[in-house]
Amino acid sequence: MTAKKKATKKATPKRKTTKAAPTAQDDTGATERQVPLAEERHAEELAFLAAVDDGPRPPGWRLSARAVVTFIIGSDGEALRAPAKLALPKKQMVISQKFVGDQALVERCVVTLAGERGLLLVGEPGTAKSMISELLAAAICGTSTLTVQGTAGTTEEHLRYGWNYALLIARGPCPEALVPSPVLRAMQQGSIARIEEVTRCLPEVQDALVSILSDRRLAIPELVDGDPDQNLESNAGSTVFARPGFNMIASANLRDRGVSEMSAALKRRFNFETVEPIANIAMETALVKQQATAALQRVGSDLEVDDAVLEALVMAFRDLRSGRSVEGWAVERPGTVMSTAEAVSVATSMGLQQAYLPDDRDVLATLPGYLLGVVLKDEPKDRGRLLAYWDGAISRRAEDGARLWKQLLELRQTLEETQPSA
Repeated sequence: MTAKKKATKKATPKRKTTKAAPTAQDDTGATERQVPLAEERHAEELAFLAAVDDGPRPPGWRLSARAVVTFIIGSDGEALRAPAKLALPKKQMVISQKFVGDQALVERCVVTLAGERGLLLVGEPGTAKSMISELLAAAICGTSTLTVQGTAGTTEEHLRYGWNYALLIARGPCPEALVPSPVLRAMQQGSIARIEEVTRCLPEVQDALVSILSDRRLAIPELVDGDPDQNLESNAGSTVFARPGFNMIASANLRDRGVSEMSAALKRRFNFETVEPIANIAMETALVKQQATAALQRVGSDLEVDDAVLEALVMAFRDLRSGRSVEGWAVERPGTVMSTAEAVSVATSMGLQQAYLPDDRDVLATLPGYLLGVVLKDEPKDRGRLLAYWDGAISRRAEDGARLWKQLLELRQTLEETQPSA
């Protein structure tokens, strides 16, 4: 592929200054968050959609199903207009696209959550499963923080409840001594609970979710029975009933299926949706640029990487991910996952190097080193696979006369293992 515009950008010889990262405080007086929550980043859009949304809303939801889809997919550049009778700061707004992918997938996710079945997002690592989960929770219930990170150390308490043992010893089992899990809090509030990497939890821990998803209630036998219609906080009742709006989103990586296989009973309580890698290279390149730009802006810098270099970066990731180049040439796949999220990380690192360690090198010269850092995660043999990619696809592209690929081919020595000096 040839690039019409200049492929690389020289760093200026003079010292480049970088703006200091913001240190403002939010309304609570806390230091500004490094990465704000989805409901914070998109608060203006959520408020506008809630005001103009006149569609039917599932019980307990803040938005209609159609508005949730619009929030995630965007309004396709079209400005949504508020009725004249509404006193809003803005009378129209373009809703940004937050997920690059199949709209039908998002619609199925929303419909699943509107019913009484959990949603399980599966796919290769780095395909935005967590991002979709966070956006869905933010739009549906206004909070994405009711989250459990699944690990081998996750216990039933993380999914059900635990105890404040000082209060438990002093007062015995009582609601004040109970420490609710994010799942229990979601049931009490009528919100969305999120379980990340559910297959990394042990099977007996996973099965704590079966009765919650089936019966929509959680028994706490340690507490004295009381009026089940009252809230747990009122010191009455040993059973918590889920309020309208409660549901669960879990995620699982396809590569981790063998870690802790889900039981058939738990699988039946989820609708499975597979999140595929982005099919279109132009859309993936645009997403990498958008995400890397946002990451650099958070530290007060600008993205100093050309579009042509970003396209070469994304093309390399796609070739190595699929095992076939865009031209159809066979490519040996490395053992590691060449995800879009990793591509964003490399683009961000290249931008940070230009901002903090400027020199007279082309920004393209930093690409092979960062790419090698991604590939060499699972096994040393992957260095050879990356070198083979250089000798194959990149060499053939360089033969076509494209300057960018010729420069990349000349950087092959960066990938070779450095031999210790005698």
